[in-house]
Amino acid sequence: MHPKIEIRGLHIARKKQSILRGVSFAVQPGEVMMLIGPSGSGKSTLLRAINRLLEPPPNSILLDGEDITGLPVTELRCRVGMVFQQASMFPGTVAENIAHAATLHKTILPKERIYELLEAVSLSQEFAATDAAQLSGGEAQRVALARTLATSPDMLLLDEPTSALDPHATRQVEETLLRLNRERGLTLIWVSHTIEQTRRVGGNVVLLNQGQVQASGRVADVLDPNGSNQQALDFAAGEDIRSK
Repeated sequence: MHPKIEIRGLHIARKKQSILRGVSFAVQPGEVMMLIGPSGSGKSTLLRAINRLLEPPPNSILLDGEDITGLPVTELRCRVGMVFQQASMFPGTVAENIAHAATLHKTILPKERIYELLEAVSLSQEFAATDAAQLSGGEAQRVALARTLATSPDMLLLDEPTSALDPHATRQVEETLLRLNRERGLTLIWVSHTIEQTRRVGGNVVLLNQGQVQASGRVADVLDPNGSNQQALDFAAGEDIRSK
């Protein structure tokens, strides 16, 4: 069986500046892979390369063993959904926002399917008629997730999906994502903004530092406070160790 995603020596540069330098790792089907690192280490760039918002070099990213640069972009983005830090809602109702994703398949989502998607993200079907502009941050993020699920992806890229939420909403979104992982076998690559969240939800983790993989493996091993990764982890947690 192929890995769900395999990164092979990925190099990405913008304006002649290297952002990712020879990044390699694999994510197995159904795995929850956390991605952490100091600001500027290339975490968001990596997610954008996987979804081809930035075009990667050929044969550097494989999806189920297939080079993603050989796939139609619309097919790739249906199979690999992406959820961003801020949930962007279109003007209109929650139902209209969720139905928008179906345009990738050039289909119309029936009302029953919209209700199913709301239930999948732990929202009642009454939310369908709600003006999207009236949603709380946590509700909007779960509607954005429902919209992403409308294309039936088998993998999600999560770019700090709870960084703008309060602790209660953060836990709700975490629980929703982990339940989808368990029940649907969704593979998750999850960029986290906190070490605490990584410990809570992650099985495995990749630590990026200065555009390279500094460490990868089980969360407990990579985040070992007595291990060799502490300096990068301190910076990832927003703590400048030089001030200590």
